[in-house]
Amino acid sequence: MADNEKDNIEEMDEDLVVVMTDEEGNEYYYREELIIPIGEKRFAILVSIDDADCGCGCEAGAEEDVFIARIDTDENGEEVYLDPTDEEFEQVREAYEELMEDEEDEAE
Repeated sequence: MADNEKDNIEEMDEDLVVVMTDEEGNEYYYREELIIPIGEKRFAILVSIDDADCGCGCEAGAEEDVFIARIDTDENGEEVYLDPTDEEFEQVREAYEELMEDEEDEAE
């Protein structure tokens, strides 16, 4: 990942909640954890919001679903979250892993 892309990664100060609906109409809630820019596109790391997560750090809701979504704009100018292509998914995964390695190195 290029250094300027690392500088543009947005960590969310306030949790943005994204609602995803499956084929059966069930709604699932996700927190936008991180935005990773790749080229001209932006990708969101979405982490499930578990009702059992009380926020106290007790790990009652420790198992989280994590999704990668491409952020596009619809015809009304609203942001929409779409499935990335396989190639985009791999690029974001690699960028995320590199970011995590950099953070671990800085922590040492």
